Amino acid sequence: MLRTKNKSIIACLAVALCVMLYAGPLSAQETPTVKKERNFIRSGNKLYNAKRYAEAEVEYNKALQANPNSAIATFNLATTLLRQGGGQAKADDNNNPTNKAEQMLTKLVKTTADKSLQSKAYYDLGNIAYNRQDYGQAIEHYKNALRRNPADEHARENLRKAQLKKKEQDKNQNKDKNQNKDQNKDQNKDQNKDQNKDQNKDQNKDQNKDQNQNNQNNQNQKQPQGGMNQQSADQILKTMQDQENATQQKMQAAKARAQQRARAMTNHKW
Repeated sequence: MLRTKNKSIIACLAVALCVMLYAGPLSAQETPTVKKERNFIRSGNKLYNAKRYAEAEVEYNKALQANPNSAIATFNLATTLLRQGGGQAKADDNNNPTNKAEQMLTKLVKTTADKSLQSKAYYDLGNIAYNRQDYGQAIEHYKNALRRNPADEHARENLRKAQLKKKEQDKNQNKDKNQNKDQNKDQNKDQNKDQNKDQNKDQNKDQNKDQNQNNQNNQNQKQPQGGMNQQSADQILKTMQDQENATQQKMQAAKARAQQRARAMTNHKW
């Protein structure tokens, strides 16, 4: 479990991955404030300690109305929002109190000159990132907290845990990446195998078709033994017809000569 610190109270909140908030509300006595602002902050701290976070939020907002530049009121309000948000939220959920707190803390580390307050804000930002399993971002936040307060052992411990989680996360991602790579490789191999199989099948089909066509052409060109083609048959028929015509002509000529001889004998005078 990640450890937390709290100047005002010892608070424990169960959140995903057992990451806890950094600290409870800070006392208004840490920085000079106007009396009205200080009273609202003290009232908010009492409500916070009683776990009446929604009511504490109202008091811290009043303190910010009295002094919009109050870093203490800003930090305490962010801490109260984190309690209400449960320490977890999706990054795109703008309505979640945790995301609102994150925006306030991110702005606070850039506007306050208080190194101690910056360290605490970075610590809470690290916990938010850790809960989202954004371990790389959590590592950077914890490092920033240690740069401003090198003696913060809680931040150091959380940093080590975030680094271990990041290493494990990277290992799992690489494993998944390799598995996907191998799976894609196998799929491509199977696809190529099926494609080659289909191509071979089509080629064999085309070759068989061509072979059958060649066989058919050869069969059409080849004549039965002792037979003749149509042209030869026509020529023979024509020759036979010519011979028959010639025979008829010869017979008719012989008949005509016989008739002439008969007429000649009949007309002969004795």
